[in-house]
Amino acid sequence: MKKILLLILTFYIFSVKAQKSFYSEYQAGYTLDYKSSNLPNAKSERTTFILLMNDKESYFKSMNIYVQDSLIYHKKIKETGNALADMTTFFKFECEYPENIGTTSAKIYVTTPISRGYVSYDEPNNLNWKLVNEFKKIGNTNCQKAVATKYGRNWIAFFNPKIPLNFGPYKFNNLPGLIVELYDDKDNFHYKLYSFKKRKGVCPFANLYKNVKPAKKEKVYQWRKDSFVDTDFSEILDNADPETIRQLNRNSRKLYEQYNPIELKVN
Repeated sequence: MKKILLLILTFYIFSVKAQKSFYSEYQAGYTLDYKSSNLPNAKSERTTFILLMNDKESYFKSMNIYVQDSLIYHKKIKETGNALADMTTFFKFECEYPENIGTTSAKIYVTTPISRGYVSYDEPNNLNWKLVNEFKKIGNTNCQKAVATKYGRNWIAFFNPKIPLNFGPYKFNNLPGLIVELYDDKDNFHYKLYSFKKRKGVCPFANLYKNVKPAKKEKVYQWRKDSFVDTDFSEILDNADPETIRQLNRNSRKLYEQYNPIELKVN
């Protein structure tokens, strides 16, 4: 996935002209241990995310993208027009999950880059949890367990009733307390809260994606998977020998077959 993202990096350069702000009262940080491959012996990798919240809505995005957008907004880095220089600058902020996710009580709004540009979609916020009479001490608090089936996976969450914010990582929300731990029953994706604090003020660079076009969610997920095999390295590497091209294309096919998204189903 990272190799493919490197090749389409030109789509990941942002502009402050399309900025969207978010008023935040609280900020949470999450780690995600994930397996991007569906192979039985797949190794787990780690990345981090930020969750901005107020009483009515939340905004979730990769910490890498958050840091990058902050630097762009404050004019610490910028696109130069030199492909190699821009690749060197921006590749350090590359991430496996670049979605910007806004959550309200009624809907979930997603903006994401794909190889075709930037697209957005929304979906109903209709996650149904079952509360379980089981508790786990996380930090100094007894957190309650909840379970749900969503996006083709069975999910287990623990929420903190002492933090009365009904939000959590990714698209998960609607519990009577902040979600502090979330994972699927195969432990392919495991989120953990590592920081929480009050943060009152406007984040002016919540979403810097530009020229965003609406799309159907089903199309977005198919485009993302197809990006592995849509890349023809013979069109990118002019001077590479034929065997190298064939090997790279074979590797792309393997990535396509081993693709392990968070959502196995779109609903």
